[in-house]
Amino acid sequence: MPVLIVSGTGTEIGKTVVTAAVAATALARGLDVAVLKPAQTGVGAGEPGDVDEVIRLAGGVTTVELARFPEPLAPATAARRAGAPPVRAEDIAETAGKLATEHDLVLVEGAGGLLVRFDEEGGTLADAARLLAAPVLVVAPAGLGTLNVTALTAEALKARGLAALGVVIGSWPAVPDLAARCNLADLPDVAGAPLLGAVPHGAGTLAPARFRASAAHWLAPALGGGWDASRFTADALSGARSGTASGAASGAGSHTASADG
Repeated sequence: MPVLIVSGTGTEIGKTVVTAAVAATALARGLDVAVLKPAQTGVGAGEPGDVDEVIRLAGGVTTVELARFPEPLAPATAARRAGAPPVRAEDIAETAGKLATEHDLVLVEGAGGLLVRFDEEGGTLADAARLLAAPVLVVAPAGLGTLNVTALTAEALKARGLAALGVVIGSWPAVPDLAARCNLADLPDVAGAPLLGAVPHGAGTLAPARFRASAAHWLAPALGGGWDASRFTADALSGARSGTASGAASGAGSHTASADG
């Protein structure tokens, strides 16, 4: 798996923090890691973007940003309004492929969801994944509504012959509600792929050293971590059946953002 596409079911759901957690876990295993951000929107020249946040949290990764557009819009729209050339799927695939010859793992973090347009011809992150024959890691929210958007993302992947490596919850609440706890069991079914992690809410605000020490505890073995989906889900559902928050809180507590795991 030299190239992994990190996409999401929408925007502002934790893709960058999940990317940083995967990168930190890989770095801790001695791997050389690169992170590619095809299009950064909503950030001006000289301002820190997503790749800068990954470096801050994860440490020594190679980062590449193909284009930056100041308005917080879909990449195709932002490029058009900026009067700048868009990023194309072929550009993403070419850059990721080159990085893969020089690194053990290349993480390609998308913008928004899987089918957000990068150019006026309708090129998407899914097209780049197809060109690279790369699996897709889906980042999803925890709560009510996530099953529908995750199922839609899964259908889009399947229709294009793309493989979903799994699903990571981008922001697991400290006190999950009933929907979030039940979604742990339902997400793998609607995604047709395993649950591969749950990153605690607020993980991106941790001090970098603590983030790096904790990251592997939030991710399953398929991503290099030690997180146990079955145990995490069972603990959460135990709280759901009892109708209290305490069971879920204790279930999440064994996987919270702590330096010692």
